[in-house]
Amino acid sequence: MDEMSKRTDLLHYLESFITQERKDKFNTVLNNRTYHFTVAIEDVYQMHNTSAVMRSCDVFGIQDLHVIEQKFAKTIDGEIALGAQKWVDVHRYSSSKACLQSLKEKGYQIIATSPHEGSSTLEDYDISPKSVLFFGTEKEGLSDAILKKADGYLTIPMVGFSESLNISVAAAIIMQQLTQRLRSSPIKWQLSEEEKILKRLDWARKSIKDIHRIEARWWDELAKFEL
Repeated sequence: MDEMSKRTDLLHYLESFITQERKDKFNTVLNNRTYHFTVAIEDVYQMHNTSAVMRSCDVFGIQDLHVIEQKFAKTIDGEIALGAQKWVDVHRYSSSKACLQSLKEKGYQIIATSPHEGSSTLEDYDISPKSVLFFGTEKEGLSDAILKKADGYLTIPMVGFSESLNISVAAAIIMQQLTQRLRSSPIKWQLSEEEKILKRLDWARKSIKDIHRIEARWWDELAKFEL
């Protein structure tokens, strides 16, 4: 039995410990999840903003959040995230360089959210390429390291006296607009069947009390079967 088959069988076993309602919810949510867009935040000072961005990722179906903690190491504020930390995968980096390298290797283009000359708006931004949307600190914005490596820039047009939005508000607006456009497009943005199985397995593990004992028992039984 190959590894994927083992994981699929383990998933079916673990799902026998959770309700049908929860299993149906997993499938519904996963049908709207995407890796086509991902989000990265750089040295956000206010912890509640990081937590709120995570919650928006969950709400709008973005599975991965990348957090650069070069200056400010933070923990997730559970009251703001409201459980989203169980359903969104958070990847942490100690430097912007490490984050950029990792995402480039995964085939993402770097999009800096910034009022940069030549920035695209939400309406004219090309959603076809896999993209990571970078958001910077509340006061200083993105670092030069990100801006210089960016493949493109994205901005929210503003017509009032204020010249900026809180990072969590800006991130929510951009995610909502771009994911809505993505779901209405012919782009293949959904998770593969294998990716869905792996996420269902991850979420099942996070939903079951005493998961370590239950899973160990399954692996022990599998080992006896394979002898």
